[in-house]
Amino acid sequence: MRASDVDRDRVAGVLREHTAQGRITMDEFNERLEQLYQSKTYGDLAKLTADLPDVDLRNRPAKVTPAPAAKRRMHPGMTAAWSAWAGASAINWVIWLIISITAGDFIYPWPLWVMGPWGAILLVSTVFGNPPPKR
Repeated sequence: MRASDVDRDRVAGVLREHTAQGRITMDEFNERLEQLYQSKTYGDLAKLTADLPDVDLRNRPAKVTPAPAAKRRMHPGMTAAWSAWAGASAINWVIWLIISITAGDFIYPWPLWVMGPWGAILLVSTVFGNPPPKR
């Protein structure tokens, strides 16, 4: 029986799926694709996929990538809070360093009073706070 363009497109989809799954190489895929569009009958089409398992393109299994249990992400708000703390601390340390250098004397490290309590509160919030939202 003669094959239609729709039949050839279906077999091309099957070949693409097998290429994506690594069953055939790109060179092999290209060779089979050339043979596919020269095929005239269902028998010719069947020869192209005879050595491959059946693929149901309508009911493909969903790709599931299990998330590692040990990898726990922070809540986005907590990430933003830590970023603000790091930025403010860095700015304060730069100001302290400039003042110390221009004064020519060691100046009391006052940025510790800015970053210490704020960092302690953030640390407690991070450890005992809300878990990250589920996606």
